[in-house]
Amino acid sequence: MCMYCKEKKTVPSVTSHVVDYHGRLIIVKNVPCEECVRCGEKYYSKTVARKLEEIVDSAKKVIQEISVMEYSEVA
Repeated sequence: MCMYCKEKKTVPSVTSHVVDYHGRLIIVKNVPCEECVRCGEKYYSKTVARKLEEIVDSAKKVIQEISVMEYSEVA
């Protein structure tokens, strides 16, 4: 169930995950998620959330002003 609008239905989708790290942006593209059919809120599974953490942590080591990573990249 959506935490915001209380809709019960979500559908598989992909999104971009954006992190502001000390004024620099890390963008992870093509992240699998579930999307609420009513309000569009995105939800990640535990597995996806863990992988996102790994990708963001690896981007922090090489970040310039903006880092754009693909979700499929190995952290």
